[in-house]
Amino acid sequence: RNADDAKYKNGMSLLPSFLPFTDRNNKDEIFFQLIIDDSLKPIDKSLRNRIRTFDTGNGDTIVDEIKGGGYQYIIKNIRQHDCCLLETNKDFSVCRCALNGSFVMRTFGLTNALMLIFAFRGSFKQTVLMHASVIIKDGWGYAFTASSGTGKSTHTSLWLKYIKNTELLNDDNPIIRIIDNIPYVYGCPWSGKTPCYRNLRAPLGAVAMIKRDNKNFLKKLPVLTAYTTLLPAVSIMRWDKVTFDNVCNTIGNILENIDVFDLHCLPNKEAAIICQKSISKQKK
Repeated sequence: RNADDAKYKNGMSLLPSFLPFTDRNNKDEIFFQLIIDDSLKPIDKSLRNRIRTFDTGNGDTIVDEIKGGGYQYIIKNIRQHDCCLLETNKDFSVCRCALNGSFVMRTFGLTNALMLIFAFRGSFKQTVLMHASVIIKDGWGYAFTASSGTGKSTHTSLWLKYIKNTELLNDDNPIIRIIDNIPYVYGCPWSGKTPCYRNLRAPLGAVAMIKRDNKNFLKKLPVLTAYTTLLPAVSIMRWDKVTFDNVCNTIGNILENIDVFDLHCLPNKEAAIICQKSISKQKK
């Protein structure tokens, strides 16, 4: 790298979406530790086993399991350039990474490494990252999940347009955490294509799975169906028994407190109004 070019310097300049979340109480427990060390090299192939290569939609992530515990990840961008080499211990509490390339590549690599660590470390803290768009209404958070391209952001935009006193909390990867047996939904530094980085939380009121249809209606799901609906929407490592079991238990605890719906809908005003009336809870 060009040592005279300040934009390649590692630091908070790589993480603009994290700035709203930098304040913390010194008494808070450290969630995990990540050390950036650009001298870090890949672990010898004889000491790791390839799990698989994942296409994230923004580039590949190569996952190896380290013999003795822990993981190695190589995070690539859409052009398949190596942006980050990440090593973690078994429970993701202590991690190291090396960043590579331009300012944009480093930002991409570090942002995705932090999201990956948070998702899997969170499994030990009754915390999950969910692929969803979240609206806050009257003090409650409502999460809308869907297959890519189905229109979760379109639906929440209808709430913002037609329903009073609503606000967007996050548009892609909100955090859900259980505290004292209550699931809360949080804003976070990862919000997809919509720059919505809000340091707020609300008790989770409901989750709705959006399905395009030629009419608008909701169907409350039985617990088992709700479970199989939520599981694919959260970040998980199915091959890692400990983190997978942790996530499954957290989803079970979430379902003890909220309802999950199939939302069959058109992209229109009526869909938002019908949904809001059906799933809204009274403010605490």
